[in-house]
Amino acid sequence: MPHESSYVFPPGPEADDPEHASHLRRAALAASVGSTLEYYDFTLYTLASALIFGKVFFPALGPAAGVVASLATLAVGFVARPVGGLFFGTLGDRLGRKWVLMATIALMGGASTLIGVLPTGAQVGFWAPVLLVILRFAQGFGAGAEQAGATTLMAEYAPVQRRGYFASLPFVGIFAGALLASAVFAVLGTLDEATLLGWAWRVPFLASVLLLVVAVYIRLRMRESPAFAELEKHEQVADRPFQELMRHSRPTVLRGIGLRMAEVGGSYIYQTLSITYVTTLGVRSSIGPLAVAFGAALGLVVVPIAGRISDRYGRLPVYRAGALFQLVFAPFAWWLLSLGSPVVTVVVVAVSYGIGVSVMLGGQCPMLPEMFGARHRYIGVATAREVSAVLGGGFGPLLGALLLAWFSNSWVPPAIFVALLSVITLLTLRISPETRARDLTLLGDAVDDTKEYLAARPAPS
Repeated sequence: MPHESSYVFPPGPEADDPEHASHLRRAALAASVGSTLEYYDFTLYTLASALIFGKVFFPALGPAAGVVASLATLAVGFVARPVGGLFFGTLGDRLGRKWVLMATIALMGGASTLIGVLPTGAQVGFWAPVLLVILRFAQGFGAGAEQAGATTLMAEYAPVQRRGYFASLPFVGIFAGALLASAVFAVLGTLDEATLLGWAWRVPFLASVLLLVVAVYIRLRMRESPAFAELEKHEQVADRPFQELMRHSRPTVLRGIGLRMAEVGGSYIYQTLSITYVTTLGVRSSIGPLAVAFGAALGLVVVPIAGRISDRYGRLPVYRAGALFQLVFAPFAWWLLSLGSPVVTVVVVAVSYGIGVSVMLGGQCPMLPEMFGARHRYIGVATAREVSAVLGGGFGPLLGALLLAWFSNSWVPPAIFVALLSVITLLTLRISPETRARDLTLLGDAVDDTKEYLAARPAPS
């Protein structure tokens, strides 16, 4: 297949078409509810790995080693994510977005619910962490293509001049899930330790089944994305999307990985490592989830605003602003965290997570799908997202915990680490194309767009 398409699809229906508007709203709801479940589950596990699992599943290791072992199981989910992303992403480009999103949500939600019934280390010894790791792998395997699919679906459904706003809506679901999970753990943090470690920690995981039922029901009523429907209509669906991706789009995948390092690394470092750090300074365990909840509430507002601004001024300026903010704020943030003040902790984590990370997401939501051609978009977005999730989100908090241990709990190494992740993203932005308003029916990647095509793109709304 030639890398550039010789056929350009006609423009798709816009949101002022009543029928398309109805399907657009349904797709937005399906993507957002699924994202809420994904990040409710993932934030639950993230917070539990920082505050609970070390004591429940690794009691023989002691407090410090138990936390490191618990964070290592957090990394297992990130290792599973690219495997699931490759598997389901390939199916998404071959079979369509809808049914793959049904499978991922069922696997992810089912694994999270089962975590709530696991025996503890005190009950079954070695088998408790083994079962935890298996379910964590299944959770990550399903989540590996969930967010890529939701992002791709919304980008392909959205009106071209409002794509940044609509593509950001699944990430509103992300923050809603994180907010819900954080609020639940903030309540759990008020319980006495015996109750919390005895049965109360299980309740939020068991409650995942409620979100799962709602998400499956909504997705059953969703229609396939217009861009994939056009591929099927013109018999241009890729037989081997991953091979096509590796043959034509490796530079685009590497750009996607570099773009995400500051966002995904910063997100999970501030959600996990910062919480673990301040608890060693005497801050109550309930403060960390409260701080993440405030950050998620702020992100609910910031992400769609940043996405809307990217429709006006472009993806690159918005993305760059978020990465620069995180770079400049990192040393101040970690110094302030080292003071051990509960109020300062809430403010720092909320600002770092709710502004720095969220502004980057506003540019990233539409940009990643726009970077890839139509035939391998799902697998391309999934590969870039999940490989970067392993590097920045999975091993980032683990490496940060090791740095704190090696340097006697000094705030300087994690601050340098966050700044380094921001620099990687800023350097990647310098070699990335502007993708605003790109035609998502093109088969080639954005980096190969001609000057004539770029000049013919729709004007900002």
